[in-house]
Amino acid sequence: MIQAAQVASKFTLFTHHAKTFPNLVTALRNSMLRTGVFKDEKTAEEQVIQVLNFDIHLVKDFRGRRYIERITECIPVENKNEYTFDHRKEKTLEGKLDKFMDNATHYFTKITDKETYRYVNIMEYIDDGYVLTNRISDTNLIEMRNNMDDSDIEDFDRFVEENWHLRIKDGYAGVETIEDETKTKKTTAKTKTKTAKK
Repeated sequence: MIQAAQVASKFTLFTHHAKTFPNLVTALRNSMLRTGVFKDEKTAEEQVIQVLNFDIHLVKDFRGRRYIERITECIPVENKNEYTFDHRKEKTLEGKLDKFMDNATHYFTKITDKETYRYVNIMEYIDDGYVLTNRISDTNLIEMRNNMDDSDIEDFDRFVEENWHLRIKDGYAGVETIEDETKTKKTTAKTKTKTAKK
C-alpha cells in the first residue's frame, strides 16, 4: 500500500483503526519493519509519512452516532543541510577543531533526532459543529488546487481566501497572504479622521 501510494497513483485511500495520529504512523512503520524490507525505524517512518497527507478520523459514540471527529494533516519535517566548510578559512588548529565540532554536533543531532513529522488538526468536531482549527500547509494547498477542475478551483479559492486570507498562485508559484480589507478600511478611515481634525 505504501509503495503504491508513492509511485503508482495520484492518491490512495485506506482504512485503519489507530486512535491517534502518532499511533497510526507507529503502526504502519512497525508493519513495514515486520516485512523485513526496512531495518531502520527512522527510514521506515519517513516512507510512511511521505504518503500520509491527511487522516480523517471517524468515531462512534455511546449513542451509536458515527461522525468525523477530526481531519489531521501530516507535515514531513525537512532535513536541512546545516554543515559548513568554514574550517578551511581558519588559520589555527583550535579554530579548525571548533568548526569540526560544530559540524559533528549537527551530525549527531540529526542521527539522534526522532522527529520526522509534525501533525495539526485542520478541522475538529466541537459542540455539535465543525470548527477550522488550523490551516492546510502551502504544499498541500498547491497540490490540491492543481488537481481540481475549473469549477472546483473557484470554490476552493473562495474558501481559502475567506477562512485563511490566502491566495494560491497558479501552478507551483506558491501561496501569498491577502491583507485583511476590513483592517485596511479601518486604518484608512482613522487616518482620514485625524487629517480632518488637523
